[in-house]
Amino acid sequence: MQEKVFFGGYTRREGQGIYTAWLDTEKEEVSAPQSYINVPQATYLAISKRNILYTVSKNAAGDGGVSAYDLTGEQPTFINDVMAVGAPPAYVAIDEARQLVYGANYHKGQVLVYRILANGGLELASTTTHVGSGPRPEQDSAHVHFTDLTPDQRLAVCDLGIDELVTYDVSANGSLTKAATYRTEAGYGPRHLVFNPNGQVAYLLGELSSKVQVLRYDKATGAFELETTYDLIPADYTEHNGSAAIRISHDGRFLYASNRGHNSIAVFTVSADGLALQLIQRISSEGDFPRDFNLDPTEKFVICANQNTDNSTLYRRNPETGFLTKVQQDIVTPESVCVVFH
Repeated sequence: MQEKVFFGGYTRREGQGIYTAWLDTEKEEVSAPQSYINVPQATYLAISKRNILYTVSKNAAGDGGVSAYDLTGEQPTFINDVMAVGAPPAYVAIDEARQLVYGANYHKGQVLVYRILANGGLELASTTTHVGSGPRPEQDSAHVHFTDLTPDQRLAVCDLGIDELVTYDVSANGSLTKAATYRTEAGYGPRHLVFNPNGQVAYLLGELSSKVQVLRYDKATGAFELETTYDLIPADYTEHNGSAAIRISHDGRFLYASNRGHNSIAVFTVSADGLALQLIQRISSEGDFPRDFNLDPTEKFVICANQNTDNSTLYRRNPETGFLTKVQQDIVTPESVCVVFH
């Protein structure tokens, strides 16, 4: 079977934004990625059910925002973009039910909500700005890093700068109302969040702490409560590390997280109730700075992108044990920091 994979990335060196390749699941190999859309700073992507691609982007004037492309034709067609002065967002997610797109602007500390238009394009619906700071140098101000839906259709927002996970209620027109705020330990640096399929437990990755927290989620209030915390890197590792991406298998049995610095993917088993993790593997990313990785639709493979070494690695995944086995490395993906299957 052939599966299409998109790589989004920076354009600071030789990177050209968005690349595509094919994963052959029988041959267990990824084809040479080809330049697909030359979008400056395409660091995060999402594709809707209508086959519209929404990507973080930057224009020639240096403004940052989100761009929309129609993928239904032989070649992608630009629809429109919504730009603002300053750095582009760091994350983008789609709300199919409300026909909204959410953006997380790290540098501005902003939660951005865009309305999807009839043609698939975007218009800005609302902006919410966080304020505050934390104890670490990277926490000089609010740094919103993740904006995505909870299982009950609230918006969960990770703010690395102020050590908060904020839950918002979302109206039909895209306005936000704060429902609850969860504060981590100081300096934790919340970056990304995934939910257990049971909808009652979530896993919060700390970029600055190199940890993952297991959180109980209360659907009645939108509040999170700490259950326990686990390390993502070895206790004796003393060099710099910034944990990055976190994923969970569809059956909820295995959790995966990437480590930039230690240059690894940590693999955990998940207990039946979702509240306990057990580390079973740390495997090399075969490159430097693995900012993102993803499971393919069959969940029998994982592709990990290494930002600094311009290469990606393909792993075979055992669905019964959760273990990863490297099957291909040095896939050329210039400055890639996002992996999306479609």
